[in-house]
Amino acid sequence: MPEDTRKQVLVFRHGETEWSVSGKHTSVTDIELTPNGHRDAVALRPVLAPWKFSLVLCSPLKRARETCELAGLGDRLEIEPDLTEWNYGRYEGLTTEEIRQQVPGWGIFSHPVPGGETPGEVAARCDRVINRILAASGDVALFAHGHLLRVFAARWLKFAPEAGQHFVLNTGSLTRLGYEHETRAILTWNAPLGG
Repeated sequence: MPEDTRKQVLVFRHGETEWSVSGKHTSVTDIELTPNGHRDAVALRPVLAPWKFSLVLCSPLKRARETCELAGLGDRLEIEPDLTEWNYGRYEGLTTEEIRQQVPGWGIFSHPVPGGETPGEVAARCDRVINRILAASGDVALFAHGHLLRVFAARWLKFAPEAGQHFVLNTGSLTRLGYEHETRAILTWNAPLGG
């Protein structure tokens, strides 16, 4: 069955948290938004007001749920466990610089994550979400996390998950995925919305 090339996917990385400011890897640690994160999420309201989403999917983690709720879609959100951030295992709460003291040159897309996930495991979760999106009857909104969404974008484009390393994604940003003719494409990437 051909894909509906009119469909768009609006992708939101959650608003700022204390750990995103400090550069700490945050997967399962369930922390709240900062005041700036709240402002970023509220700034989404006028952007989202004209949209009629057939599906609103959200990570179960508090920072993504808060962003979705403050953006005005909390009454429509459906928790999607596959949108949980990349599991950083033993690197949870560490910055890249701290990890590189133990493993020189370490990068999430190129090196193992002890006790965590591989790029392929994250990609498998993203592929399941993409299948849900393709089955939806209209536009879709996603609220999730930086590394997961970078892999998601790579998989939307049908690239290997490691291609996500080329897509920088800030907190409180808007990304719009869709099509150019029949080819999946990035329509807007990492657009800032905060105050």
